[in-house]
Amino acid sequence: MPNTHHVTEFAGLPVVEFSSWEAIRGDFERAMHSARNQRRRREEYPSSYRRLFDAIAAPGSVAWRLKMEPPPFHLGPRHGQKKPFETLTEYLERFTDLVDRKRVHALIVGNIPDDDYQMRAEEAASALVGFAPKLTGLRSLFFGEILREENEISWINLCDLAPLVSALPRLEELVVRGGTGDLGLRVPEHRSLRSLTVQSGALRPDVVRDVCASGLPALEHLELWLGAEDYGGDTTPQDLAPLLSGRAFPELRSLGLRNAEYAGTWVRALAESPVLPGLDTLDLSLGILCDKDAKPLLEAPAFRGLRRLDLHHHFLSEDMRERVREALPGVEVDLSDPQEPDVYGDRVYYYTAVSE
Repeated sequence: MPNTHHVTEFAGLPVVEFSSWEAIRGDFERAMHSARNQRRRREEYPSSYRRLFDAIAAPGSVAWRLKMEPPPFHLGPRHGQKKPFETLTEYLERFTDLVDRKRVHALIVGNIPDDDYQMRAEEAASALVGFAPKLTGLRSLFFGEILREENEISWINLCDLAPLVSALPRLEELVVRGGTGDLGLRVPEHRSLRSLTVQSGALRPDVVRDVCASGLPALEHLELWLGAEDYGGDTTPQDLAPLLSGRAFPELRSLGLRNAEYAGTWVRALAESPVLPGLDTLDLSLGILCDKDAKPLLEAPAFRGLRRLDLHHHFLSEDMRERVREALPGVEVDLSDPQEPDVYGDRVYYYTAVSE
């Protein structure tokens, strides 16, 4: 799944993490214990920081990941969590002191946990708003790159990110992971943003409505992971009405309604929508798409005008997959990663690719 490993490339650039002192302490403690146990030095320590040093010298050559580690626990009679080496403010100040902010083109905000291991989203976003006037070269931002081992995707508590987006008027790409908490994305006007992705195990309908109500005249790619109803992902076509009408984003050419529990609902809604004929790429992958949902794909003429249709991770039978290919001869259709439902007694369960 996408949230099980860190991205190694973002915005076409290799990713380098700006190491917190906590992470550095952990690296060196592991290296020293390994050296003691194996009676030899591990060559990757501390030479593993060479990429970081090179990136500081050329800040625009990489995508920067900002990520903090919680301090470890004391063992024994003085058990408890150790005092952190640096606060979030100190960590960010160290980054801005060492890295020329004007030369940063791509930024990833990873896990920055509080004492309860929840994402300190509001603090991080507010700090970035403060730095924004000097982030003049920033074009791509990934906010919330948190792995499953750090927090389940549906439990990532975010905040209103609209002020941050507005503070970065030259931003062209925004990726957000997490759809719970107080996530807000109603951006009154932003004339540069061309790509917006919201990854979630359950995207709240009010967030979807916020996106559709935003003033994004340059938006070409929109990707929404709608998720499962049990976790709050109960968006309906009515919530997406401005998008489906084709009026919300006149430059839109690529649309993803991914990881949807009711993928068939979106196939039917799109088949009759004014937005579909203007699309070049449609992504309905990672969701629950079954044979009973595929009829519009076979019959609606607008699907034949696509260049690419991504349906990977689906529950279509082999016969239906072949019928879809035959119905869309000029379309590049991705029907990889077919799934089988889970069966427990007389109950059959279908599942999205990314949940919890």
